[in-house]
Amino acid sequence: MNKSELQQQDREHLLHPFTDFHELGEQGTRVITGAEGVYITDIDGHKMLDGMSGLWCCNLGYSRREISDAIYEQLNTLPFYNSFFQCTTVPSIELADALAAVAPAHMNNVFFTGSGSEANDTNLRIIRRYWDLMERPEKRIVISRKNAYHGSTIGGASLGGMSGMHKQFQALDYIEHIQQPYWFGEGGDMSPEEFGVYAARCLDEKIQELGPENVAAFIAEPIQGAGGVIIPPETYWPEVKKVLDQYGDILLVMDEVIFGFGRTGEWFGADYYGMQPDLMTFAKAVTNGYFPLGGTMVGDRVAEVIKAKGGEFTHGYTYSAHPAACKAGLATINILRNEKIIENVRENTAPYLAKRWAELADHPIVGEARSLGLVGALELVKDKSSRARFDDKCTAGGVCRDLSIKNGLVMRATGDTMIIAPPLILTKEQVDELVEKARRALDDTAKALA
Repeated sequence: MNKSELQQQDREHLLHPFTDFHELGEQGTRVITGAEGVYITDIDGHKMLDGMSGLWCCNLGYSRREISDAIYEQLNTLPFYNSFFQCTTVPSIELADALAAVAPAHMNNVFFTGSGSEANDTNLRIIRRYWDLMERPEKRIVISRKNAYHGSTIGGASLGGMSGMHKQFQALDYIEHIQQPYWFGEGGDMSPEEFGVYAARCLDEKIQELGPENVAAFIAEPIQGAGGVIIPPETYWPEVKKVLDQYGDILLVMDEVIFGFGRTGEWFGADYYGMQPDLMTFAKAVTNGYFPLGGTMVGDRVAEVIKAKGGEFTHGYTYSAHPAACKAGLATINILRNEKIIENVRENTAPYLAKRWAELADHPIVGEARSLGLVGALELVKDKSSRARFDDKCTAGGVCRDLSIKNGLVMRATGDTMIIAPPLILTKEQVDELVEKARRALDDTAKALA
């Protein structure tokens, strides 16, 4: 079928996630047909540097035969068996062991799921089970952050703090939300350091408001990804740690779906920020996007209780610990370790990206250019001094996204914030290419919005 025929079938039968269907019907879909290294190609032959690693997941790019070969071999050996009823498979055992080896030292158990959304639902179940077994049934409330993203299931979306999502379903009533650490957008006249402490102290204020005896856990991304690559001020996580240490019995859940497996230059964002979570959500890059897999790493203090207290944990998924997915995860971790991918990010490409990305701050429509590891964000503004946006409809981001793709670079728009998360295998020459194409997109956007 040709392009128009494919687009017509897509329009008639495929419901896309996070999509305005009327708008999509008018514009038609972009049909991606191939990929190699850090580049993707559409049906028109247009080649683009994938500045978003697929959807934050193809950290090793698109040409790793080791992963696809591992999946193929497993499908021909044991394509599926479940992990219910006291059964297991060799790949699931091996991947659980490999994850324990790279996770923070106190995290030695894993519950596998099919996605990050399912993993955050699992976190809610584990939190509830833990406090019931501890004979503290009153500890039910989970605190999250505004503009956070924790998935699209009812549980995951309730944990998330995106108001647009909450308007379309009834959120769980035992989840509360606090200030996000978004200095550029919400810091006002405070310095980044002052705002970081303020945002962290909002957690303490909420705990006092709800009663510490009622608060079960606090969940947060190390850096808010889908919310706009919101990198917290350096004072934020140390102050959060002080707050949680003050109470001692509130669980910390770190959602590492985006930042796990090397994006910060460490294995996990928790490592980068020196935090010790009780639960740690992962997905996406664990298989390099080659096979759906997610899960939650469970810290020792929680795992010991739910394993020792006895009784059935009545939770699970058909595809928990799918053997082919686990083989993909093993192959991915082996590449990350053997090729020292994460060390190269930390020592070479992340510092170079930080230097080159910061140069974009001088552009007339950029209010801030921030990065950490291999993520970055550009705040599009009409006026730099006041941080005023172009309008209230977030059109600048959409314009810049489309013009970026036209210039051969995939950037994502979150409102009027442009974000990138390129594959970890990016070379310095490809960093230069990314920044140059981003600048051309900014120039074109400024002309279009003039």
